[in-house]
Amino acid sequence: MKLGIIYPQNGLGGDPAAVREIGLAGERLGFNHLVAYDHVLGATHDREPKLGGPYTEKDPFHDPFVMFGYLAALTNRIEFVTGVLILPQRQTALVARQAADVDLLSGGRLRLGAGIGWNYVEYDALGQDFSKRGRRVGEQVALLRELWTGNLVTFEGEFDTIDRAALVPRPSRQIPIWMGGFADVALRRAAGIADGFIFADGAADAFAQLASLDGYLADAGRDASSFGKQCHMLRAKSADDAISTALRWRDAGGTHATVNSMGLGFANASDHVAYFEKVANAAIREGLL
Repeated sequence: MKLGIIYPQNGLGGDPAAVREIGLAGERLGFNHLVAYDHVLGATHDREPKLGGPYTEKDPFHDPFVMFGYLAALTNRIEFVTGVLILPQRQTALVARQAADVDLLSGGRLRLGAGIGWNYVEYDALGQDFSKRGRRVGEQVALLRELWTGNLVTFEGEFDTIDRAALVPRPSRQIPIWMGGFADVALRRAAGIADGFIFADGAADAFAQLASLDGYLADAGRDASSFGKQCHMLRAKSADDAISTALRWRDAGGTHATVNSMGLGFANASDHVAYFEKVANAAIREGLL
């Protein structure tokens, strides 16, 4: 099983120096992957219909593609994971181009995690239909893969149209597309079209959802043992908790686990790095790194 870290954008105030410090620390400490969350805009929750997500207009986010392009020049090994990119609020062809370049410039180190999101204000601002996001994402996944073949593409879908065009340069491989979410419909969707799933243990019960996912994979005629299963360990509040959860996840059949340091009271990037170092040392003792 592979162990990574989530970039702790909350509490860092959008400090660009923290991106460098934490990205380099992740590589130096031996973590396998670095996850970045995605929101283009934050919005106040004082509105109707209510916004139910955890972030407001006060929470900072870096664009994952820009951030990963920057870190690709500073690192050699660590994998970059969008966890998750709100795909249906973005232009599909542009995502294909951005993802291809991050993968090319990093030497094949991008994993594209995709989800449908909860912030309708953000969708409206980006000119996309929030109510159709579930339908759109399936079409987008198919189109991304077609664009990454490098062939001349003609595509006529419900949401996207391409008339004899190609993505140049294309990535040297099919970039893995994993999906994430908390609802049962997200598990079903991923079992049909994705290469893996990103669970959030704390927003939902990842261990209970794991069994459901395996059932949906069987229904889709897919091999559960070759399907990626990543757990964001949001419940873990100490290094010992993180290692215990990671070991349980591995034993349950998980392939990736990701350490969260947000919400633990850290004041700056160095505090987060110190916590990641503590987790890394414990992970080495347990054979997780």
